[in-house]
Amino acid sequence: VHLVESGGGSVQAGRSRRLSCSASGPTAILFRINTVAWYRILPGKERELIATISPEGSTSYEDSVKGRFTLSRDNAKVSAYLQMNNLKTEDTGVYYCNARDESGTSSWGQGIQVTVSS
Repeated sequence: VHLVESGGGSVQAGRSRRLSCSASGPTAILFRINTVAWYRILPGKERELIATISPEGSTSYEDSVKGRFTLSRDNAKVSAYLQMNNLKTEDTGVYYCNARDESGTSSWGQGIQVTVSS
């Protein structure tokens, strides 16, 4: 599955931003049965998993974003959305969308920068 992220950019602390992850290509329909996740790489740190959503819509979040970020999906549009509210400067980093099927086959987006300024 080919994934494309969008919605990144610069935002002030306390504001919101929505990232989108859309599947394309001949296998895009497989997105519907994939677990979708968002990862991020913060400056000087390793990649971390921040949110996942199952094909049925069950979600889980890493503690630092719980209550502020919401991951949803629209299988008809083969897309997933990461709504980020009350952004903090420490959320600045590169965000990656991942789609994984039950066999473990994984696809990644190209990554998108989110910069939160004070």
